[in-house]
Amino acid sequence: MTGNGTTDRTDGATRGWDRTGPPSRSRWIRWPEGTHNRAPGDGPHGPIAFGGDYNPEQWPEEVWAEDVRLMREAGVNLATVGVFSWARIQPDPDTWDFAWLDRVLDLLHENGIAVDLATATASPPAWLTTAHPEMLPVDRTGVVLGQGGRQAWSPSSPHYREASLRLVEQMAQRYGDHPALAMWHVSNELGCHNGRSYSAVEEVAFRRWLQERYSTLDELNAAWGTAFWSQHYGAWDEVQPPRAAPSFLNPTQQLDFARFSSDALLDQLRAETEVLHRHTPDVPVTTNFMVMSHFSGVDYATWTPGLDLVSNDHYLMAHDAESYVELALSADHTRGLAGGGPWMLMESSTSAVSWQPVNAAKPAEQLRRNSLTQVARGADAVCFFQWRAARSGAEKYHSAMLPHAGTDSELWRTVVGLGADLQALREVTGSRVVAEVALVLDYEAWWAAELDAHPSAVLRYRDLAQDWYRALWDRGVTVDVVPRGTDLSRYRVVLAPLLYLVRDAQAEAFEEFVHGGGALLTTFFSGIVDEDDHVRLGGYPGAFRDLLGVRADEFRPLLPEQTVAVSGTLGAGTGTLWSEPVRTDDAEVLLTYDDGPSAGYAAVTRATRGSGHAWYAGTHLDRAGRDAVVDGLLAGVTAPAEATDGVEVVLRRGDAGEYLFAINHTDTDGQVHAEGTELLTGASCTAPTTVPAGGVVVLRR
Repeated sequence: MTGNGTTDRTDGATRGWDRTGPPSRSRWIRWPEGTHNRAPGDGPHGPIAFGGDYNPEQWPEEVWAEDVRLMREAGVNLATVGVFSWARIQPDPDTWDFAWLDRVLDLLHENGIAVDLATATASPPAWLTTAHPEMLPVDRTGVVLGQGGRQAWSPSSPHYREASLRLVEQMAQRYGDHPALAMWHVSNELGCHNGRSYSAVEEVAFRRWLQERYSTLDELNAAWGTAFWSQHYGAWDEVQPPRAAPSFLNPTQQLDFARFSSDALLDQLRAETEVLHRHTPDVPVTTNFMVMSHFSGVDYATWTPGLDLVSNDHYLMAHDAESYVELALSADHTRGLAGGGPWMLMESSTSAVSWQPVNAAKPAEQLRRNSLTQVARGADAVCFFQWRAARSGAEKYHSAMLPHAGTDSELWRTVVGLGADLQALREVTGSRVVAEVALVLDYEAWWAAELDAHPSAVLRYRDLAQDWYRALWDRGVTVDVVPRGTDLSRYRVVLAPLLYLVRDAQAEAFEEFVHGGGALLTTFFSGIVDEDDHVRLGGYPGAFRDLLGVRADEFRPLLPEQTVAVSGTLGAGTGTLWSEPVRTDDAEVLLTYDDGPSAGYAAVTRATRGSGHAWYAGTHLDRAGRDAVVDGLLAGVTAPAEATDGVEVVLRRGDAGEYLFAINHTDTDGQVHAEGTELLTGASCTAPTTVPAGGVVVLRR
């Protein structure tokens, strides 16, 4: 039992399995012999993987030879094959057609191009959904989501599970020994369109998950607080998913359904992975995440232990003029999920996407800059959706490596140039990004913080995390964005904004970190509830009151247009979204509310604990205010090298040396105060080194 009278349970429903942490196997791509662009000077993991989704089934076979010829011209060494080919491989329940796929893999191997072979389970064929319409996903209002798009399956459907694993067995048996096979790719963007299904099959599976988690109805009723609104359950078959209801739904029911939904997809991932590991134990397995890309449907930290490597898909939002900050945040979080090790950029776009309101084209220099930023932040693979732009279908206007215009195009020339850049950086693979600062990102806290019936409905977990991240980015400070449960001892500074839901173990880890000499920042609406979304009594911020040395007895959130003035030893500024009547015990007041509903109370505080400090921000500070707080937090943590404004600097360190990446996001030349051999050009540079407008410099030092 904890000090709040709550009981910590296993993270998720499955007991006895490590649910968080980096990949359990430290395997990288198994580069087959003769792979294109292999060389003695490769890093310990081989070359940087370069390529993308290849969908030859969409094209006449006479096009394939041209594809591989152009892949070689561009420097492509890895092709992802088969992602959406289930209907082609298995046109009816009793027919298998692998002949075309045999020829594709043979052709790629003959040309020295390795294969990331997908299990092809991402989208079931029409014959399967027609035979078993009960497997289709259902939204929370009861609308069945039909065949005709993709991912038309409920994660807990036994019919889908049986058919998909039959397919995976066939794929593993047929291609496990193929010389082109470099890695396996399970499904595709799991949960992107079917992450929350409220179907009858999910209802049954949800009850089973709850029984594993709680054991008894008494335990479930206590966790869900069903004494409120007469929600008591007397039998398991009375429990339903949180479908549309006349009023606010039970918050713990919603939270548990989010956990269950993540676990249901994880079960599919684990089932496919088990088949692949059984047939090909030495071939690494991955699935492509979608971290931070406006998607929070699954708890990726619970997925990584069963994978051999972490990969991510990342797409920019065209309306964001400073999207490079979000790109860096996403890359840093992917690296954090990978335990700080190398990871794969499995998908990105060469130019425009096809799913935003206005799909702006990406300038050629931005394609190069974005791709090399991913490498700077730990990616040892740069891949795209897709190789050849489609002529038909829902993504025919999505950009590709080979555009509709063909090779006589700026986009193609840029892709070829990027391939040469990545070859020049081959020695970087296997090195690790250097970071002394961590930002804790917890998907359970994200889900819980944005539930309904809260003091404010305008708080957005992702946006607040990115605002604090931006202050660090502006100072050139590299950040590991890590999940809960990460060992914090190697960091000097940790930020945990809007950590509304916190487990006792995480609160204890923060205390140990601070007492050991670390600097911790958390913000308003943090530490408020336990893992069941029950309020921690005694005043806010709940789990962090003693650590922070502060207490508030109520929330005073701000209206959307409302601001408050703050001032103190950190300067003056404004706050939005939130305020609180914070009283201090033994914390130092750094900023005070000058006006608004909490006028006269502390807005920002700092408490000394052991040899460290615990900071608290009780309002959402403006950019200048966040900058002032971060400057105090860093206390000696600096960028890898001094650079002019707008030049992003990241350091990777390996056995052979250090690699300093300098990325210029401005339209004028900049500088980085560093020297060494510039890997992209071979030039010897002395400090300060010029970083061309919109360009990238990589110094070996």
